[in-house]
Amino acid sequence: MFKTVEWKNNRVVMIDQRLLPNKEVYNTYIDYKQVAGAIKDMVVRGAPAIGVSAAMGVALGGLSIKTEKPAEFKKALEKVTKLLASTRPTAVNLFWGIERMKAVVAAHPNASVAELKKLLVEEARRIHQEDIDICRRIGRHGGALLKDKFHVLTHCNAGALATAGYGTALGVIRGAIERGRNIKVYADETRPFLQGARLTAWELMKDKIDVTLITDNMAGYMMQQGLINAVVVGADRIAANGDTANKIGTYSVAVLAKEHKIPFYVAAPLSTIDIKKKDGSLIPIEERGCEEVTHLRGVAVAPKGVKVRNPAFDVTPNRLVTAIITEKGVVRPPYRQNIKALFQD
Repeated sequence: MFKTVEWKNNRVVMIDQRLLPNKEVYNTYIDYKQVAGAIKDMVVRGAPAIGVSAAMGVALGGLSIKTEKPAEFKKALEKVTKLLASTRPTAVNLFWGIERMKAVVAAHPNASVAELKKLLVEEARRIHQEDIDICRRIGRHGGALLKDKFHVLTHCNAGALATAGYGTALGVIRGAIERGRNIKVYADETRPFLQGARLTAWELMKDKIDVTLITDNMAGYMMQQGLINAVVVGADRIAANGDTANKIGTYSVAVLAKEHKIPFYVAAPLSTIDIKKKDGSLIPIEERGCEEVTHLRGVAVAPKGVKVRNPAFDVTPNRLVTAIITEKGVVRPPYRQNIKALFQD
């Protein structure tokens, strides 16, 4: 099994998702600035994987600080966390992972620099393992929702490649299969970065899970023909009321699912829920470069100089979400009340 991101010999190792499915290449990073670059340039992507990578970036940055004075160490670490936090604005797990690392330092005010460095590495590795365990719990809860012989539509990639392993949306599919259910997947290509075509299809084929690739604009037809029984997607940030930010195009799929009375499930860990954002209108939406739209693999497919918009995410209103699948169980409307209860247990 491939590993999305790994802490190895005080280095961060990532599979380069930009090169998939043509090449399976693992990059080794020795500097936190390199990790920040990898997050920004989408070597690694997917909210949970970004959170894990950011935590490892903080640990890597901590190891590189040359001082024995705790006060100087903490000041230098602020520079590390600030750079990592600037990489991707929408995925809340990025900030969650960084805050987890900062909290470790804050919780040990009398620790030496050597002790703080050790604690940071231990926390980063803990976050990594926790993510895998959480995804498996999401898979168990969500797998129960998918009936035998279901055809499931996915959008973007919310599998092992988007997490530390196993996946959120694909974790639900894996969970259903582990229950003995025969599940077939339709993966839409997910323009403009083609995560569905390049990543989801590759990952499912690697696991020998039945997958059929379709273009984004085929989803409505497939639903109309009765070929889709459920939609399962991941999330980059979920507001307190259940509004969900995910890869651009998710909203369109949700609208289609509602029209065709198909359940639309969002699978995400609690770390993706931002209870400070009362609704989806407050979620920042990242706008990416023009070439992702005008070019495919470096080849121009649009007229030179054409104006481009490239929002990387959209927000699906909670009224279109059938349920949110978390490691604590399946959450249904009313979302504001039931999401709040998740954090009170």
